[in-house]
Amino acid sequence: MFDGFIKTAAATPEIKVADCEYNTGKIIDLINEAKSKRVKILVFPELCITGYTCGDLFFQPSLLDGAEKALLNIVSATENCDMTITVGAPLRVNGKVYNCAVVIQNGAIRGVVPKKYLPNYNEFYEKRWFMSAPDENSDELILGQLVPFGMNIVFEFSGIPELKYAVEICEDLWSPKPPSIDLALAGATVIANLSASNETIGKDEYRESLISGQSARLICGYVFASAGEGESTVDLVFGGHRMIAENGKTLAESELYTTGLTVSEIDVKKLYSERLRNTSFECKSGASVRRVMLEITPEITELTRSIEAMPFVPTEDNEKNSRCAKILAMQAHGLAKRLKHINSKTAVIGISGGLDSCLALLATVEAMKLLKRPMTDIIAVSMPCFGTTVRTKTNAEKLCETLGVTFKTVDIAEAVNIHLRDIEHKDGEFDVTYENAQARERTQLLMDIANETNGIVVGTGDLSELALGWATYNGDHISMYGVNCSVPKTLARHIVRYFMNVSENSELKTALNDILETPVSPELLPAKDGEISQKTEDIVGPYELHDFFLYNGIRWCFSPKKVFRLAKYAFGSAYSPEVILKWEKTFYKRFFAQQFKRSCLPDGVKVGSVSLSPRGDWRMPSDAQAALWLKELEDIKL
Repeated sequence: MFDGFIKTAAATPEIKVADCEYNTGKIIDLINEAKSKRVKILVFPELCITGYTCGDLFFQPSLLDGAEKALLNIVSATENCDMTITVGAPLRVNGKVYNCAVVIQNGAIRGVVPKKYLPNYNEFYEKRWFMSAPDENSDELILGQLVPFGMNIVFEFSGIPELKYAVEICEDLWSPKPPSIDLALAGATVIANLSASNETIGKDEYRESLISGQSARLICGYVFASAGEGESTVDLVFGGHRMIAENGKTLAESELYTTGLTVSEIDVKKLYSERLRNTSFECKSGASVRRVMLEITPEITELTRSIEAMPFVPTEDNEKNSRCAKILAMQAHGLAKRLKHINSKTAVIGISGGLDSCLALLATVEAMKLLKRPMTDIIAVSMPCFGTTVRTKTNAEKLCETLGVTFKTVDIAEAVNIHLRDIEHKDGEFDVTYENAQARERTQLLMDIANETNGIVVGTGDLSELALGWATYNGDHISMYGVNCSVPKTLARHIVRYFMNVSENSELKTALNDILETPVSPELLPAKDGEISQKTEDIVGPYELHDFFLYNGIRWCFSPKKVFRLAKYAFGSAYSPEVILKWEKTFYKRFFAQQFKRSCLPDGVKVGSVSLSPRGDWRMPSDAQAALWLKELEDIKL
């Protein structure tokens, strides 16, 4: 539970219709299995104690008595167990029978939630046997115990304010206004659904869409457990579908026609954080909501869920290609709109033979296609200087030649040397002045060419560089439109590779492939034996780590300790804990210190969920201190 991870499970027991004793044994077996897996919230299917398909047997006192006896046995089996267990049972309350979810913890019934919406169409006849949940909560005597009864109950947990639990039953979710809406607005971050959803062709896909969609709309975790093996097959078949979703993402899902547990961890702190920043999600106290406090023992939750090492990059090739195509289209449409709006005659790009300028050029090519303008309206300028290698210079030339853009080469070495002499810079001192003089000379040159050709300078810097401040202020930091400004480095590589793979030009493929193989470098220090001497990742750290820190630490507002824990889990043996901690400290130091560069960024299109635009997603004072974040990292014991 530390860091907000709550281990949850959806359970489908094998049952026999109307055999409450047999069903109780199977339920308790799964409870014990869940205990061994350190599960804290366990959800069983609708009416699992009796079976959903009992029909008119629900009128029989023998079945109802058997269900109550079975429920008592389950309650007894949970003594001294702080797992919150929810089982489905028919219960008599005030002379009526209700289809109920019974919430059990530490050997006691903590609350009973009756089903609100009773389906009575097609194969369903629930209004024949059950009453709909009353509108108001009450305290009712159930199995000799006075317990909260009603559909508006939120269970809260001492010591974990972000964990609030609520329940709805099957058809409740299919209704136009599911109870989970009001429950989430009353603070519930984890919703359980006890279901007996039969299988028909395509229903499992629809069900998955419904559940993941509800978890996204409500910014919640959603645990769904459906009836399966043992239900009557007179007219229907039940697949035992189990799902755990979180904010639109399916964390775990069972195969159909299986029994047992489906387990994953819901991150309630992540959900809580997302609700804090989402002003459309307004939690309310809810006078009609009954709040029940439960005890839970804090412990470290072992993670089994997937944590992506490269969160910006989809793992599946089809999804990856689709995302790359969509991002390239967004970049192109944004730039095309700007070029058209200001009647720009040219788009001027500094082309280095590196990854970022390559992506910016490809996006500009696509923009010109949208505008039905010739590629020669793109002016790509190579500006070799002290650190430029033959490899990158050649790749820049080949790339521009195969794309058919206007290509210019302007050697800036003489201009930079004159400038360095003018400021009396010490000869042979390869310091930050030496490096930045080159970057600013390049920007000045591009701006002048843009003025001369009635065009604009297209920026090449990416999101990862903006996060680290890895740009020369008033140098490559500035442009007239930044097409890469919200594309992280790890994703930029895949977009270029996607363009290469779909291209039919063999020469273009060759040039792009070598660009992808070239180490990331600003090439501001003299080359050694003709090879790149200055590798960015040797200086600031691996971009895949920094993109991970950016996504989890900034996008999701996780604490530095949590980001460190997740990085260890996600990257495994790829990086040692010492290396991860070293570069995470670097990330926070640079992120805070370099905000002044982000405060005056040029316009540029947002393509994903993370953007550092001072006009959009990220507002931060340039003189904010990183002390609290760094202190938390200093306290980590390796």
